[in-house]
Amino acid sequence: MARPRLHPPEALLDAAEELVIEHGRANLTVRALAERAGASNGSIYHAFGSVDNVVATTWLHRARQFLEVQRTGVEAQLAAGDPRAAVQAAADAPARLHEIEPPAARLLTELRRDDLLTDAVPDAVAADLRGLDRDLAAILRRLARSVWDRTDREAVQVVTTCVVRLPGALLFPEIRVGRVQPRTRRHLAAAVGAVLDCPLTPR
Repeated sequence: MARPRLHPPEALLDAAEELVIEHGRANLTVRALAERAGASNGSIYHAFGSVDNVVATTWLHRARQFLEVQRTGVEAQLAAGDPRAAVQAAADAPARLHEIEPPAARLLTELRRDDLLTDAVPDAVAADLRGLDRDLAAILRRLARSVWDRTDREAVQVVTTCVVRLPGALLFPEIRVGRVQPRTRRHLAAAVGAVLDCPLTPR
């Protein structure tokens, strides 16, 4: 039997991202992916084994890109000696990613990591997906230590509200429709500032 014609994996990842954004994950099939990428079904299975793995690998790549954008913003503000601005930079990272790579931001808001962890995803990719929690937790602890010089549960939860929950509520709906309003980013910064103004329980 002839081996399937190989196809650049990057083209398959780009095509998967486009199709998920346009039609949703439930409508992504091997046939649709092959047609969009100009590839054969066999080349998809040869490169990734399954559509689930294509999507998981695409999302993982974009999540790493997001964390780098977030980390860069945080480090710049910490270097300037402004830990509160560092928390605001971390919260604003989805909007900054949307400015740089709109499809990346869209994909990350359309799918949750836990939705990607299926039996068809190789163990190594699944481990990398779970490892993102460790990377995010390190940023949260660094921010908590910078603002309050403590990394107990309460301090980290407050930073999590600022960096995860508030952006999810304010930015994600606008990212999904393709436009983040400047006013929304200002509201997010104000909300983060208000949360940080609430004193922690004394240790």
